[in-house]
Amino acid sequence: MASIDEIRSARLNKLNYLVEKGIDPYPSISNRDITCGEASKRFDTLVKEGKSLYMVGRIMALRAQGKIIFIDIDDGTGRFQALLKKGEPLPLETFELFEKAFDIGDFVEVRGTLFLTKKEEKTILVEKLRMLSKSLRPLPEKWHGLQDHETRLRHRYLDLLFNPKEKEIFRLKEKFWDVTRNFLKKENFAEVETPSLEVTTGGAEARPFRTHHIDLDIDLYLRISVGELWQKRLMSAGYEKTFEIGRVYRNEGSSPEHVQEFTNLEFYASYMNFDEGKTFVQKLYRTIAQEVFGKTAFETRGHKFDLSDEWQELDYVSTIEKIAGVNVITDNEKILKSKLDELGIEYVGDNRERMTDSLWKYCRKTISGPAFLINHPKLVAPLSKVHSDNAELTKTFQVILAGSELGRAHSELNDPIDQAKRFEKQGELIERGDEEAMMPDAEFVEMLEYGMPPTFGFGFGERLFAFMVDKPLREVQIFPLMKPKG
Repeated sequence: MASIDEIRSARLNKLNYLVEKGIDPYPSISNRDITCGEASKRFDTLVKEGKSLYMVGRIMALRAQGKIIFIDIDDGTGRFQALLKKGEPLPLETFELFEKAFDIGDFVEVRGTLFLTKKEEKTILVEKLRMLSKSLRPLPEKWHGLQDHETRLRHRYLDLLFNPKEKEIFRLKEKFWDVTRNFLKKENFAEVETPSLEVTTGGAEARPFRTHHIDLDIDLYLRISVGELWQKRLMSAGYEKTFEIGRVYRNEGSSPEHVQEFTNLEFYASYMNFDEGKTFVQKLYRTIAQEVFGKTAFETRGHKFDLSDEWQELDYVSTIEKIAGVNVITDNEKILKSKLDELGIEYVGDNRERMTDSLWKYCRKTISGPAFLINHPKLVAPLSKVHSDNAELTKTFQVILAGSELGRAHSELNDPIDQAKRFEKQGELIERGDEEAMMPDAEFVEMLEYGMPPTFGFGFGERLFAFMVDKPLREVQIFPLMKPKG
């Protein structure tokens, strides 16, 4: 079997042959009267009309039988068979040119009439043929059998070419965001765009990516949330409801549920209360499930859940106490650390916030949902209002599905004095080396001093979609970040 280098060398010779013949192997103009998919659908009508049509596509298969050659072309809408007959009606010199210079993988343009073969295969009888793009590398013969994820993801263009199921995932993902967007627009939310370069990162707790602005000579950060603090400014500006769907960046580890760049949704609604927000989120999730997947029941990551069921309400503190045996409000850091070590839970940092969050992440794995996790300690929800009867707990909820957090909501904190104190606490964590603590934002506090109405905020990321299709997050990204080969 010839090596890749040998095949590439042979194809380069064919490329040079075309050039010597005065043929442009990469023309900028192509003709197409009909797609392969449409030709299949309208085949009977087109045969009756008997018109000569242009079709284009990549050669995916080639079967030579003496004076005739069958090729399958694919233009992204489907495949269609083309027949080349030596000298009739295809000119002899064109047939010979095909034999000498064309390969599987090349993009071609054909013109001819449609007919049905004796084997009842829909076919175009080629009378004219032209090269549109000469391929220099052979398409893999056994792409379906590849199990190496790195190879598949690095050559995603080949993965999608040979694997219709993968392409269907991205069609569903497109619909997932379309349904989300349309749902919010029907509810009179305004779609906005907020900065992705920020002086301070806000709206989440994560290690950011840092860059430098040459003109202003300042360090900036790629955003870690979809404009939470910016959208809240819009609430102050008199917007009633806003949302944004966009990319966020978090400089953290990789796992089936975590990547460094992904798409998130966040929406904010003035005057929507906490309970109204729960009902709204349930309706959104059920609408996505039904309109995108045609179902509300899912099985993923060893869990089963049905979004049409009644959603449980789980108390953050008592759930951890029930599963792990510690109280994250009343027990001291020494007890929390001892329990983390006892359970073999890995955690970063020795501050109470990180230990509390790590204990919860351990406990959530047992919960299938659907459920709302409520009453988060103030320490792990620095942007949420506290309960009037318990200043240690906040009006926060997370959507829990299949042992994971797949959405987070806040009754947004609009008390500037309280917010300033919480930012101060986050600043202390940063000084102690916590790289995921939230950066204080004095200008945001200034906005709150001008006044922000009672606001409900919620967000989820493409992780929700990954769970619904039961795929690792990386595999539902069309071009995930890959370490360069070296």
